[in-house]
Order: sequence, then structure tokens, then C-alpha cells
Amino acid sequence: MDMEMTPGGRDAAVRRANAALQTYTLSGDGWRRSPGETLQQVLADLLFWCDDTQRDFDAALERARSRHAGGLM
Repeated sequence: MDMEMTPGGRDAAVRRANAALQTYTLSGDGWRRSPGETLQQVLADLLFWCDDTQRDFDAALERARSRHAGGLM
């Protein structure tokens, strides 16, 4: 069930994303040139994962954008 994002919820979301990116980077060859480049690599890997598991990346991204725009967690 979606809930409106509170300021604390937004902070928690940012912390989760940061932790995920840090974990991802530490499991591979470290930060690339920047956190943004690591994010690009994560997204590319997720595209491959979606291909292999028959998930619709574009649909998931659209739903994520809607949640973000609506301030939902």
C-alpha cells in the first residue's frame, strides 16, 4: 500500500539508495569516475537483469517516476 512520503521518509529513501549504491560499488571494482557513473552502471545492469528475467524495465521506471512525482514511498 502506497503512503505519502514524509520528510523523514524521503530521507530514509535517500539513505537506502545511497547504501545500495555503496554496496554495489564495493562488490565490484569500486566507484568508477563518479557516483553518477556508478548509477549508470547499476541501471545498465538492471536492464540486463530485466531482459534475462522477462521484466519490463520501462514499465517499472514509469511506475517509479509516478511514485516520485506523487511523493509516495
